[in-house]
Amino acid sequence: MRKLFGVVAGLILAGSLAACGGASTDTAEPAAAPKADAPLKVGVNPVPHGEVLKYVKDNLAAKAGLNLEIVEFTDYVQPNTQLDEGNLDANYFQHIPYLEEFSKGKDIKLSWVAPVHIEPLGLYSKKIKNVTELAQGASVALPNDTSNLGRSLKLLADNGVITLKEGVGVKATERDVAGNPKGLQFKPLEAAQLPRSLEDVDAAIINGNYALEADLQPATDSLILEKGEGNPYANGLVTVPAKVDDPRVKKLAEVLQGPEVKKFIEDKYKGAVLPAQQ
Repeated sequence: MRKLFGVVAGLILAGSLAACGGASTDTAEPAAAPKADAPLKVGVNPVPHGEVLKYVKDNLAAKAGLNLEIVEFTDYVQPNTQLDEGNLDANYFQHIPYLEEFSKGKDIKLSWVAPVHIEPLGLYSKKIKNVTELAQGASVALPNDTSNLGRSLKLLADNGVITLKEGVGVKATERDVAGNPKGLQFKPLEAAQLPRSLEDVDAAIINGNYALEADLQPATDSLILEKGEGNPYANGLVTVPAKVDDPRVKKLAEVLQGPEVKKFIEDKYKGAVLPAQQ
């Protein structure tokens, strides 16, 4: 009887393993590569990234064999977390310093693919017309993420508003301000809130995409503006390491760096956004 029970139990166990694809020590089959015409889901901020990608979708994607799906986000966090979680194939909204800072802080791995454009950071105000008019103790709002905070302080230093400790450059924090002759009060805020903060502060340094969304024209409305030449803050295409060699991602990068997109950026934004490929 015991022998019969052992045989039956063995048959049941064997059948269960077969139904589950074998024993737990078996190696899983690798995921199949996506079809060439499978949708490529790309996360973007609405302006200018979404506008650039919509131009590609409407005018260039079919010829390039791309089936683009655009997903818009209004912040700088969700496009990366959604990409890491597998809900996107790529995103296009950030520069390398922010990507590195975010990846380290969240302990995730994302891969830079290609630069597309530069959005010059600018100082804006509804209360003064020239940066020299900043009063003693004036309040200045800044983006609160580490990379853009340092970039903002460098912009002020480059224009003689403050001085920074030697050698800190774009990695500066408020602790690195060596000279602040006007005693400016810095107010770090989430980047998306900066345009609205203009009602409450004397001036604000605003990222280019949020300036455009607020109908501010960097080339004409800013009191001071970053230069495009040698600017390390090009926004570009990012994906996960497993999709770096995805032909669809490579093709999109090629299109975004092509002459048609370069001309679209130059014609539409007239200096408010600059092509990374000059």
